[in-house]
Amino acid sequence: MEVILLERVEKLGHIGDVVKVKDGFARNYLLPRKKALRANEANRKVFEANRERIVAENAAKRGEAEKESKTLDGVSVTLIRQASNTGQLYGSVAVRDLVDALAADGHKVTKSQVVLDKPIKAIGLFEVRVALHPEVSVTVKVNVARSPEEADMQAQGVDVMAAMFEKDEAGFTEDYDPNAEPGEIAVEAPAAEDEAQG
Repeated sequence: MEVILLERVEKLGHIGDVVKVKDGFARNYLLPRKKALRANEANRKVFEANRERIVAENAAKRGEAEKESKTLDGVSVTLIRQASNTGQLYGSVAVRDLVDALAADGHKVTKSQVVLDKPIKAIGLFEVRVALHPEVSVTVKVNVARSPEEADMQAQGVDVMAAMFEKDEAGFTEDYDPNAEPGEIAVEAPAAEDEAQG
């Protein structure tokens, strides 16, 4: 199906472009959300007649989005979640969690603006894109940790999982006898008891 775009659509085109898309994409996404019109003669005339107004409205929305982007760019959100010793979360961080965290910080963002390619399922630092407008997007840092202290360490650049495993390795030391033959089991304690009994 051919459609006329009413706003910039990522990986598709700009305002006024006539593009060929799959029927389902047009019917289920572009047309209901008023992002495009069917490309027929009547709609082309309507679009050309209203082109200046559509472009002006888009510019105004883009201007507002750019103002908002200045307050949102580089913002860092910390989410405290339960996780296993390997750093895997019990559950995951979804778009709704990010929207709630940003709203708590005083940033108004809708679920459709947060671009999360896949849910966050481990602790660590992540960068999430927020598309405030089809032409304006910012990056928000998401710090997922098990405790506020761990979140502070991650924010300073410490790899919490690596640090935790280093501690574990340092805590375990095996008794080593340099004179022992390979495969020989150290049996010093029982021999001392035999001498004491004899």
